[in-house]
Amino acid sequence: MTDHALLMVNLGSPASTSVADVRSYLNQFLMDPYVIDLPWPVRRLLVSLILIKRPEQSAHAYASIWWEEGSPLVELTRRLQTAMHRQWTHGPVEIAMRYGEPSLDTVLTRLAGQGIKNITLAPLYPQFADSTVTTVIEEARKVVRQKKLPVQFSVLQPFYDQPEYIQALADSARAHVEQDFDHLLMSFHGLPERHLTKLNPGHCLKDADCCRTASPEVLATCYRAQCLRAAQACAERLGLPDGKWSVAFQSRLGRAKWIEPYTEARLDELAKQGVKKLLVMCPAFVADCIETLEEIGDRGREQFIAAGGQELVLVPCLNDRADWAQALKVLCERAPVML
Repeated sequence: MTDHALLMVNLGSPASTSVADVRSYLNQFLMDPYVIDLPWPVRRLLVSLILIKRPEQSAHAYASIWWEEGSPLVELTRRLQTAMHRQWTHGPVEIAMRYGEPSLDTVLTRLAGQGIKNITLAPLYPQFADSTVTTVIEEARKVVRQKKLPVQFSVLQPFYDQPEYIQALADSARAHVEQDFDHLLMSFHGLPERHLTKLNPGHCLKDADCCRTASPEVLATCYRAQCLRAAQACAERLGLPDGKWSVAFQSRLGRAKWIEPYTEARLDELAKQGVKKLLVMCPAFVADCIETLEEIGDRGREQFIAAGGQELVLVPCLNDRADWAQALKVLCERAPVML
């Protein structure tokens, strides 16, 4: 069968490091109601205020990690696409970005024009969140509905606990943990607490035991619980004892309360506790991007050393590793059909 396409979707990136392109990208990203879940007038006002200074700051950050080929996130996703061509034998392999280019609209329209009727939609996010997984699915549905495209989706589900993913994640860090190091920090992207509590009212966000014992119904939509499960499984696969690793959450924006502990605070704490060589993984991302390369690899390293640490080693994301491509193929082949 050669008429079943694989469409991998990542977050996206500005078209360039110019302030204008960064502003355009941030506007599209932040105006998504799944990202800032406030009424439109409030969201528009808040985003307009953010766009006064943030684009210039972000443009500088993007410029510090930009590759000759362009955005690291987009280029690494393209490299994964190349790797998946060798794995996915059912039809074409395409990539799209939820924000920026190539857009879901463009790619879905092209696939439908080629006569493709079956598409496995693969949001490249291990853990569930409305601001990642849901917005991809809903945007794809909107394009199909508005353009009346005759396609049917199978949808890759969050794979934070799938053995194939955990094995690839652990193997990506194995060479680093086999060397001398003091501590492994697994830094996940953060979310505002309200993104979790609105899906699971009354669910505790302070007690790790609550996340570890969450019911299947809560676990299905609790981002924090899924992060902790993934971290625990990865640490066990690597043979790391308790105390040798920990979890934190990065990339806060605005004044809302975000899930804890914060990566920035954890970097200072670990340095003050005597950690000299720190490894950092970012398991919420499958491709290196501004949040890993600049936020952790540059600013995080500077902060850790300023606080008394000696070395911070950023473990690369899964990117286009062969074992990750093989794992992703298995995960996508068992993706259920979206009704």
